[in-house]
Amino acid sequence: MSSLLYAELAATCNALGYHDGQKYYVDTHCVETIKDLIRYLRRDDENHEIRRHLGEAKVLQMDLIPIFKGYWERSDLFDVVLRLMLNLTNPALLLYREELPADKTSRNFYLQIISHLQMYKEAMSDTAVWAIFSKKLGEILQIEWQERREETSLVVERILILVRNVLQVPADPDAEKRTDNDASIHDQILWALHQSGMVDIFLYISSMENEHQYYMHILEIVSLMLREQNPVELASAALQRSSLEKQRDESELLAIRLEETQERFTKVRKYAGARHSRFGGTFVLKAMKSISDQDLIYHKPLNNIEDLNFDIEKNKQKRPKNRLPMKSERTERRSAYSVRLFLKEFCVEFLTGAYNNLMHSVKDGLVRAKAQANDESYYLWAMKFFMEFNRNYNFQVQLVSETMHTQTFHFVQTQLENCYEMMVSDKKKLLLWSRRMHLALKAYQELLMTLTAMDKSTDASVRNSSKVIKSNIFYVIEYRELILMLLLNFDEVKMSRAYLKDLMETAHIFLKLLEQFCSRSHLVVQKPAARRKKKKTNKDSNQNPQETLPKRDPEALWDELGPQLSVVLQGHTEISSDVIPFDAVSDKDIDEQKVDAMRNIQTYLQEHKFEEAISLLRASREVWPENDCFGNPYMSAEEEFMSIREIFMADIPQYQLDING
Repeated sequence: MSSLLYAELAATCNALGYHDGQKYYVDTHCVETIKDLIRYLRRDDENHEIRRHLGEAKVLQMDLIPIFKGYWERSDLFDVVLRLMLNLTNPALLLYREELPADKTSRNFYLQIISHLQMYKEAMSDTAVWAIFSKKLGEILQIEWQERREETSLVVERILILVRNVLQVPADPDAEKRTDNDASIHDQILWALHQSGMVDIFLYISSMENEHQYYMHILEIVSLMLREQNPVELASAALQRSSLEKQRDESELLAIRLEETQERFTKVRKYAGARHSRFGGTFVLKAMKSISDQDLIYHKPLNNIEDLNFDIEKNKQKRPKNRLPMKSERTERRSAYSVRLFLKEFCVEFLTGAYNNLMHSVKDGLVRAKAQANDESYYLWAMKFFMEFNRNYNFQVQLVSETMHTQTFHFVQTQLENCYEMMVSDKKKLLLWSRRMHLALKAYQELLMTLTAMDKSTDASVRNSSKVIKSNIFYVIEYRELILMLLLNFDEVKMSRAYLKDLMETAHIFLKLLEQFCSRSHLVVQKPAARRKKKKTNKDSNQNPQETLPKRDPEALWDELGPQLSVVLQGHTEISSDVIPFDAVSDKDIDEQKVDAMRNIQTYLQEHKFEEAISLLRASREVWPENDCFGNPYMSAEEEFMSIREIFMADIPQYQLDING
């Protein structure tokens, strides 16, 4: 950076104002000065020298926060300070376009920006700062959304993005030196948000349908708030520590103490001056030949023949850096107890009042490509976390009903396949795609675990819903072969050991569910038959005999069949319930088999096989519940009679015979 630009930046920072030890006094041209700093950042170069200089000068800690706390009621000053704070706290990875710099100099600049962000995060743990934001948001949200101006809506979005920027700053465990159950800087930020009322505002926005334009910001904030939490431990947090938690803490402390004692003992022996075993003599091993067909000579004493090792002095073959196994990153830790308690309460309230509504809106935005690229990761994380929390806290499937259906399995499977394809094609971002794929796998695993919990429910309707979902995912070949595909494509260079562990657990859960499903239901697998060629005959003999028969009027035929069908629907005859209308190994897709089911119902009715027609109708209703094509399970006998009539009257093309073979 040139000396002239350095002097301009220093003069601009000095023109903001001064602090006399008790109060901060702003300069008369403070607003224009802050706007100048924003323009400087806009013209920053690829090395981000201006941003790094402002970080070294601690402008945010020494000037912007005191100005914000003392003069937030001035709307012009509030707006420009918020814009500058938002710019300074931008994620470092976004500045480098989501690619870590490769050269050493740029990597050092990147790490310097990270250190500045960590200092910003520590400075933003002040409850008074978030209390001002909470009050400002409360005033804006009291205005009806139709009456808000564009400027006020922009202020709400900027505040939410600022919260996101502060929460996403990575922790520095070596500098903080915080153990589990201790308040880290991230915990202090969470506690400040809780004390200032910002968390309640997040819940309010996520539960209001009129604020759907902020749902994606809320989902990002919630994921960053809970990124270090384990949903199982969070669900089991209580006002009193459990005996199991106390025992676990004591065992961890004991293990650390034994490790320190062992290190101290090793250090004492190292410098104690004890004679080494280098002069222990030479030994001959009988009945063990060397490469010269003579007895093996060994130069160290052996107390046990099994201690003989020829690999001690061998150097392990080094692997290239690009072929090393991917390392697993541990992000979970136990926060301070008070933080865990309020986060548990937050999760319960979020599940009860906001989860289904927010996830529906976010999913709609993802499907319609309204969201930004790769925002699916937040959706998958929220699905996994809150469904696991719900399962371990007080399982109620209606709280997560939005993400518990067959379409969700299809969405997650699509994400898994897309991530794997991007890992192969976009090798520069291999690490990012691998993490996203792991996230999708954990979401898929939690879907299967929720199915297991639904099977154990005392509510019959919940168990029936689980049966319908399982019938769909076990009969469709793409769902069945997903786990096998993931196992075959595992690569330790591209995927971590934690991914492999979750994959094996998911495969185990899937196989157990499949085993239980097969033991309770009749799983039909069709064996494809070999096609036989027909001999060519005369043209007259090849004519379809059915085409020569005159077709009867459907209305007249229904008048004949209707009374007999009504008697069967009244329950006077036994109707089978073990019909499987869907064939998983067939070459036809699910829509074609749906048409075949309707055609078979027509055929059964024409042949006066009313029990088979009703049985096939009810079985098809479970496989294809959408649009009520086969009715719904709660319909009366009269409604079911009319549903069968609609299928009978439908114009469905019949099979075409293959005359030429």
